[in-house]
Amino acid sequence: MISNARYWFLLFLVLIIYCAGLFSTLFENDSAQFAVMAMRMVQENDFINLFKGPNEYLDKPHMHYWLAALSFKIFGLYDWAYRIPALLATILGAYSCFGLGKLLYNHYVGKIAALIFLTSQTIVLSVIDVRTDAVLTGFTIFSLWHLAAYINKNSLKHIILGAFGAGIAFSTKGQIALVVIGLPILCHLAYTRNWMRFVNWRVLVAIVVFAITITPILYAYYLQFDLHPEKVIRGRSNRSGILFILWEQSFERMSGEGVGKNSSDYFFFFHTFLWTFLPWTLIGLAAYYARFRTFINLKFKYNSKYEFLTLGGITLIFILISFAQFKLPHYLNIVMPLFSILTASYLYSLNVFVKDSAIKVLLSIQYFILAIVFIVSALISFFVFEIASVLSYILFAVAGAIIIYFTLKRGLYSIRIITMAALASILLNLVLNFHFYPNLLEYQAGSSMADVVKEQQIPVDNIYKISAENTWALDFYNRTPVKITSIDDVVSNNNIWLYVSDEEIEALKDAGFDWDKQFSVIDFRITRLQAKFLNPATRQKTLRNKYLVHIYK
Repeated sequence: MISNARYWFLLFLVLIIYCAGLFSTLFENDSAQFAVMAMRMVQENDFINLFKGPNEYLDKPHMHYWLAALSFKIFGLYDWAYRIPALLATILGAYSCFGLGKLLYNHYVGKIAALIFLTSQTIVLSVIDVRTDAVLTGFTIFSLWHLAAYINKNSLKHIILGAFGAGIAFSTKGQIALVVIGLPILCHLAYTRNWMRFVNWRVLVAIVVFAITITPILYAYYLQFDLHPEKVIRGRSNRSGILFILWEQSFERMSGEGVGKNSSDYFFFFHTFLWTFLPWTLIGLAAYYARFRTFINLKFKYNSKYEFLTLGGITLIFILISFAQFKLPHYLNIVMPLFSILTASYLYSLNVFVKDSAIKVLLSIQYFILAIVFIVSALISFFVFEIASVLSYILFAVAGAIIIYFTLKRGLYSIRIITMAALASILLNLVLNFHFYPNLLEYQAGSSMADVVKEQQIPVDNIYKISAENTWALDFYNRTPVKITSIDDVVSNNNIWLYVSDEEIEALKDAGFDWDKQFSVIDFRITRLQAKFLNPATRQKTLRNKYLVHIYK
């Protein structure tokens, strides 16, 4: 078993990685967009109406924005303040993985599940590129843990906490939270044959707690939409916000109606999983296969040594979301806790049943993954963006020394597997958070131009754009949304600044405009990386420019 000293040392290194990510510039589009939406709440002291730019926002509930706004109220309008709720929710998620792993298996499985969860690549990324999924994932697994504990122990405390967690998760992203909680719980009930737990007065208490928890969200939707049937949302009037969040939302996501369709690939989430669960992917797949084969051999008959909550939940959730017409990689975050627990239990069983051949294979795989991560880290540090800071050299040298020490240190194969996997995640995200992202974000025009605005003391209230293109990062770091105008309206204005693209600046020239001041920054859609950009020799071909020009008469 892994020693407490090693375990807490690895967690300490993971915490450093997470803290480093807190101070990165916000990513466009979603992170910066959601931060601007929460910023508007604080600036206008309006916590009821949700707006995406000038448009009313129906798609997601308020909880994520409320939490971000609360953090802004406490700490100020900073990018790291926006990320605080996501970090806290992720810590809650890790603790809940420990709790559920301990409940279903034992204390050791819970500890390893928490470590696996915190070092899964998509979870680390979710605290840097913050969307609604960090809060959703944290409270989903929190709810699952306590509802499973209620089923096992018949405790009122656990069902109340489970209902509260489900309410917060629902208030963050809607019905998908209840589906993700409900499917694993149904699998657990079906396998344990413990259906009578839900024929109980405690369930009524839980329903009341859940209803009270989601009431603020429903009330906000009621005030913004139900009281105003004249509002046209997505081309329709008479939109009920309460009906939308209780019924219509997930069906729109599944069909692509309203939000659009972006993938009909039924295997999208399978090949996405290959990177989202790194560096644990192959162990996770081996765990899934081994557990599935076990249940087939048992013909799904109940055996107290096993649980079906994780395997059944993963399977059903994967099937369901694979049929959605709108898919994004971070939708998989909600199954990472289940995979973490399943993987931890598999590693524990290999150690207990002394399956040395399988353990040696997995250890070899983890050494291989660590080697790949080392090569990738070296390429990022010395080819993609060359290291220029002495501090970066020192950090990477220290990280290298730690990895070499644990690589050479002898011990049980099972412990070395866990250590190598965790170190691979730590090394990769050390390079990403301390080196890659800071350099990459220099190519994000909005945040770069905000620095220019601050340096040149340009009045933010006097900055306009002539298209509806989103400018979320510029909006946030200016603490003021860029206003929209048109070339025709510019004619009647004097002494304004225009934020424009390459094409738009040519349009201004063609229209006969002149300007006395011009600032330019390079621009690249950083969330859509491509090989040409990563190669310094071809990077210039992928870049565009954004300009801030001072129009005068």
